[in-house]
Amino acid sequence: MMAEFPRVPLGDWFQALVNWLNDTIGPFFDFVDLVVRSAVDGLTAVLLWPPAWALVLVLTAFAWWLRGWRFALFTIIGFGLVVSMREFPPAMQTLSLVLVASTIAIAAAVPLGILAARNRTVSRVVRPVLDLMQTMPAFVYLIPVIFFFNIGAVPGVIATVIFALPPGVRLTELGIRQVDGEVVEAGAAFGAPPRRILTGIQLPLAMPSIMAGINQVIMLSLSMVVIAGMVGAEGLGTEVYTAVTRVQLGAGFEAGVAVVILAVYLDRSTAVLADRSPVSRAARTTAPAG
Repeated sequence: MMAEFPRVPLGDWFQALVNWLNDTIGPFFDFVDLVVRSAVDGLTAVLLWPPAWALVLVLTAFAWWLRGWRFALFTIIGFGLVVSMREFPPAMQTLSLVLVASTIAIAAAVPLGILAARNRTVSRVVRPVLDLMQTMPAFVYLIPVIFFFNIGAVPGVIATVIFALPPGVRLTELGIRQVDGEVVEAGAAFGAPPRRILTGIQLPLAMPSIMAGINQVIMLSLSMVVIAGMVGAEGLGTEVYTAVTRVQLGAGFEAGVAVVILAVYLDRSTAVLADRSPVSRAARTTAPAG
C-alpha cells in the first residue's frame, strides 16, 4: 500500500510570513493606510462637491473632446440614468477607488515593464510572479490585505493594485521588445545614450502597447473594486454585495447597470488615448487608401 504523502504546510508558512511582516514593518503599513485613505477620501470629496448635473456636463464635455458627439451623447444619457437611479454618489466613490488604484498600479507597472524589457534576468524573475498574480483567484487577495489594513477602502485599493498590475507590466515589456532593433541601432549609431534611446525611440514606438496595458489595468481595477465591496470599500461594489446578500434583484440590477456605464466610459476614454499617440497617427497617415 502506498504510504500517505506528507502534507506541505504552505498555508502555515504564508500565515507566518504575514505575521512576521505585520510585526516587523507595521508602521509602514500604517503609513500606506494613511496615504491611500487620504487620497481616496480627498478624490471622493472633489467628485461629490459639485452638483451631479454639473459633473455630468464636465464628463460629457470631456467625452466630446475625446471622441465626438456620439460618445458625448452616450455619456450624458448614461450618467443621467445613473443620477436618476440614485446611484451617482456610489458611482463617484467607485471612480475614486479605480483612479487611485490604477494610478498606483500604472506607476509601478510601467517602470517594471521597462526594466524587464531591458534586462532578461529581471524578465525571467518577473514572469512567473505575474503568472501567479493573474491566475490567483481575485478573492484570495482580500485575505492578507484585510489582515494588514483592516476593513474599508484601503484593503480594496491594495488588492486591486495587485490584481490589476500584471497586464500593465506585460504589455509595456512587449511593446518595448517589439520596437525594431534597426531603429534602436540607428539611434545608438548617432551617439544617443541609452536613456535617450529609451525616451526618444522605444517609449514613443511602444506607446500603443503601453496604452493598451493601461486600459487593461483600469478595466481590471474596476472589476476588482466591485469585488472589494465585500471588505467595506464604499461604492457600487457595496451596493452589489448588499443586493446579493439580501436578494434584492432590482437594487442589484441598478448597481450593475451603473458599473457597466462607468466601465464603458473609462474604456472608451482610455482607448482613444492610444489612438492619439504619435505612432498611431503616423500609421493612419501612411496607411494605403481603401
